[in-house]
Amino acid sequence: MAVEGKLSGTAAVVTGASSGIGEATARGLAAQGADVALLARRGDRIEALAAELSEGGVRALPIAADVSDREQAERAVARAAEELGRLDTVVNNAGVMLLGAIQQAPVEEWEQMVEVNLLGLLYVSKAALPHLLSAAESEPRRVADLVNVSSVAGRVARLGSGVYNATKHGVGAFSESLRQEVTGRHVRVSLIEPGAVATELVSHNRPEVQERIEARLGDIDQRLAAADIADAISYVVTRDRHIAINEVLIRPTGQTG
Repeated sequence: MAVEGKLSGTAAVVTGASSGIGEATARGLAAQGADVALLARRGDRIEALAAELSEGGVRALPIAADVSDREQAERAVARAAEELGRLDTVVNNAGVMLLGAIQQAPVEEWEQMVEVNLLGLLYVSKAALPHLLSAAESEPRRVADLVNVSSVAGRVARLGSGVYNATKHGVGAFSESLRQEVTGRHVRVSLIEPGAVATELVSHNRPEVQERIEARLGDIDQRLAAADIADAISYVVTRDRHIAINEVLIRPTGQTG
């Protein structure tokens, strides 16, 4: 049975959909009635999620792709639009956070963050724009959404986060410039900036860096859940056509910075 919700009759793409915020966002959009294309490198995870969402009454399309590869990103977006028939919502969530002192950092970590956090987001956004502009001119909603997941690190530069900060500040600058370019055509560009969230993001760091991160976050009594960020994204993309929520900074209550 089809899901009836504010996004019924629309289609979405979520990158980094195999876990954490991406997985929770895909669930949230599906709960609002959207068909969802799930983009991630880990095909087994998105296939399992797609099967679950499909049982709930929406179309869910798993697409194994590495968005840091431009051809893969472009093909994935094109396939999503073709198989789902349209694209009304795109959530650029794929990202990595590899922290540590700049002087001792492996340059490969910098390259990975730039390629995923920034270039991957640019590739997906560029490929999706024609579809979003088309959706904004048609029923059922006559508005489309591009949501870019950034971070508190896109606002505040911290010791030990230099290149991660650089990529997330870049996401913010790109989002604001694009917003000015397309908002008159009813494509809304929104920036979501989470603080400390309990996901696997920290686990990708070197062990000594993980220890420092955990020590820094140790005073927070309860970190945000991925579902908290997904809830904010769902709120942003379900507003009426005349409302654009351009930026959401969301921290745990116990996080001071």
